[in-house]
Amino acid sequence: MRIAVIDLGTNTCNLLIAELNSSGYSILHQSKEYVKLGDGKITTNEISDDAIERVKNAFENHKKIIEKLNAQKVRCIATSAIRSAINKIDFLNQIGNKSGWTVKVISGEMEAELIFNGVLLAIGSFQKPSVILDIGGGSNELILAKNKKMLWKESQPTGMGRVINRFAISDPIQPKEIEQLAEFFREEHKIAIEECTQQNVFTLVGCSGAFDTLADMIDQVDPGEKQRISKSISLDEFYSVFNNLIKSTRKERIDMKGMDMMRVDLIVPAIIFIELLISGIGINDIVQTDYALREGVLFETMEKMRSLTAQK
Repeated sequence: MRIAVIDLGTNTCNLLIAELNSSGYSILHQSKEYVKLGDGKITTNEISDDAIERVKNAFENHKKIIEKLNAQKVRCIATSAIRSAINKIDFLNQIGNKSGWTVKVISGEMEAELIFNGVLLAIGSFQKPSVILDIGGGSNELILAKNKKMLWKESQPTGMGRVINRFAISDPIQPKEIEQLAEFFREEHKIAIEECTQQNVFTLVGCSGAFDTLADMIDQVDPGEKQRISKSISLDEFYSVFNNLIKSTRKERIDMKGMDMMRVDLIVPAIIFIELLISGIGINDIVQTDYALREGVLFETMEKMRSLTAQK
């Protein structure tokens, strides 16, 4: 059986196609389309007409790939920007009528659970207490895990698309603005930092956009060139990239090897958030994985198939 998963996020519309069989799965295709639901309208919790058109085009492009690879099942999920949109019913109707697919809007809690399952598919087990961080355009998810269990989770509407529309950020960013952003993240994720400290968490597992860009910059490869199930990142490697980014202008970031054009404006507040968690919690071990929400939906589908098979 072939399954397609469409993850409609605040910045990107992501597609994963995998083949499921009795021994597990194999990923056949991964791609993304830039939809920027988090444009200027995100401050008023609206999906703009331009963003709706970008999503329609993204779904149309994904549909061609899905039909070419003959996926029998398509699951479409939407996250933070759609969750909070005052015009989400109209948006969902337009997308559903155009594509023929039902788009399911998931809660922040469900998003965190699916991210956990996706990362678990990559990591296998967390030998020591770890915190998983998924930095999105609309929301950020933090999940505490040990062995194969989720100990605690949160989803906050503090994604980078919202942040860059809320805060004035100079080019390059100024020290006072760095402090302002760090204080914002510290306050909004205060409970998560406390939970991590209490659980003696020293490992940070980062997934999705900002961490993919961080890994690409460290490896000096073009975005999407290198697929990673997991990659260890030293603190020295992280701070080398961090120091370069917070001193950089937008033009300089565009020219950096590994920089995804979708992340040029989002990466600076994201890297400040990551550094806050590293210093605030006392992280000494960083792991990056490409696996996140889409893979979590894949994991969930496999578990359902196993359950149905066992019942038979």
